[in-house]
Amino acid sequence: MLNRSILCSFFVTTALLSLPALGCSKPMKMTIEQWPPYIYTNAQGQAAGLDIELVQAIFKEAGCTLEIGAEVPRKRRQYMFSKGEIDVMLAASKTPEREAFSYFTSPYRNESVSLFTAPKKLEKYQDIDNFATILKQRITLLAPNAGWYGEDYKTHYFWLNEANLLSPFESFAQAIKMFEVNRAELLMGDTGALVYEAKQKNVALAALPHLVHNDTVRLMLNKKSTTEADVKRLNAAIARLEKRGTLEKIRNQYGMSLSDTPRPSTEPTSK
Repeated sequence: MLNRSILCSFFVTTALLSLPALGCSKPMKMTIEQWPPYIYTNAQGQAAGLDIELVQAIFKEAGCTLEIGAEVPRKRRQYMFSKGEIDVMLAASKTPEREAFSYFTSPYRNESVSLFTAPKKLEKYQDIDNFATILKQRITLLAPNAGWYGEDYKTHYFWLNEANLLSPFESFAQAIKMFEVNRAELLMGDTGALVYEAKQKNVALAALPHLVHNDTVRLMLNKKSTTEADVKRLNAAIARLEKRGTLEKIRNQYGMSLSDTPRPSTEPTSK
């Protein structure tokens, strides 16, 4: 396990603003994953993307310090959060289970999760609207190795896994590679991220009409290391930025608003 001295050197400060006495209770640590267009490492080796720009704007407005560490695998990051080693996670869905150990800010963008298939198979699968059907018909599925994807997926996850229908992936780049070599009939994940990655790799995808999950996402703060006052300060910053149109301007640069449900065209890209 990383000790505290190693963890301190693991993080770099990316936003330090205004009067410390008026800011959050402490500098807050987070780590990243490669999740374009939301989070990625740019050519200069710095964290970039929609969520990075949004969280930096929020912390700057709140007068708080945000320390962004290096890339950490998804499950390792969740373990670090559970141990209080990191304070903030981005793009979190608010659930009763998570509220036991986390605070949540106000929403800062929308997120949807879709099922995809190859365009030539869309007619075959387009009526699928639940995981019971996928289980009954024994349809293979590529899915993220961690995260929240709605109650229906949570309910059927054990049985899908027991039936050997699930193939997990860590990154969306890995997901597209696995899909391209026919590791599964269906692919599930964040709509915007999968569409973005497929376009980068010039892989044809078709979205099934029914959304797996659609909701707003929030900053998730660790109850072990942050305070309710921190949440109130960040919420006030979000409200001011929304009122001024600052967050909407950032979202619009990425083709996304707070309330829109991102849906890709089911027309295949050329390959």
